[in-house]
Amino acid sequence: MHISRKSDYALRALSYVTNQKPEKKSSITEIAEAENIPRDFLAKILKELTRSGILKSFQGVTGGYQLAKPRESISFLSVIEAMEGPLKVNLCAGSKDDCGCGRFDNCAMKEFWDEVQKNLVKTLSEVDFGDPRLRY
Repeated sequence: MHISRKSDYALRALSYVTNQKPEKKSSITEIAEAENIPRDFLAKILKELTRSGILKSFQGVTGGYQLAKPRESISFLSVIEAMEGPLKVNLCAGSKDDCGCGRFDNCAMKEFWDEVQKNLVKTLSEVDFGDPRLRY
């Protein structure tokens, strides 16, 4: 399992924006250059982050992007799920309807996958952009 390039770029873009002064509006070009992200791909990512309520966008000459909420309320999980949808380490970690193998009720591995899922979600939920380790 790996974090997609899209989610990685989204996390990097948000890291950049959260390290700016709160009143500053960061442009697509500025973020793309600072984080070495292809501009066209970044534009799509920023649009999704805006749609999900993580960023707000401003049009015009002085436009750009700012956080839509406090950095402490933006978890890594919320960013990844804004890009990818609900995070699942395995189909079996979901509901019976999600499991395609037909062994949901008597699967020897279900408990393991449920635990991995719970731990991953917990870890990604606990890391937010207010974390001092993410400052530069």
